[in-house]
Amino acid sequence: MDISIQDTKLQEAASEGVDAFLACIHSRILDAIGGEVNAETLPLLNGEQTTLLAYFILREEVMDGGFIQLIHNGYGPFIFLNPFAKAMRLWGAHDFSKLIYKGRKLFEKYGSELTADCTDEEFMALFEQYPEFDDLDDEFIEMEEEVTDIIAHYVDDHLEQFINIEH
Repeated sequence: MDISIQDTKLQEAASEGVDAFLACIHSRILDAIGGEVNAETLPLLNGEQTTLLAYFILREEVMDGGFIQLIHNGYGPFIFLNPFAKAMRLWGAHDFSKLIYKGRKLFEKYGSELTADCTDEEFMALFEQYPEFDDLDDEFIEMEEEVTDIIAHYVDDHLEQFINIEH
């Protein structure tokens, strides 16, 4: 899929920092697939673009409600049963990759319980019932800034894999 951005817009975003740079590319990719990440839209993207979307989903979910929320909201298979951790290692985020593998073990162990329908009250109780996720959440929060920086550098070094630049 041909996803383009004007060079000036990307330069402007990059001047604001890594978060703005990645958000600019992320939003163009998301716009290109109609804002929906699902079984119909993902095949329209390449592996690099899909991996970047996966990181944004993971970061948003974990920063908001931890790995329990990520799994409860149905993203467990997308993150843990795809080569996301391997891609993160290849992109240079080695510690983050190890964290994802730890998360996969917990997902495999507790995934069915965490994805069961429940009330808001029952959802909140999951955090008490599965304290193993606390360390994972804390580790990610501590490394998030560094991981985002590593990903931004990877994207910048491989820009043509993510987006076409219009001059």
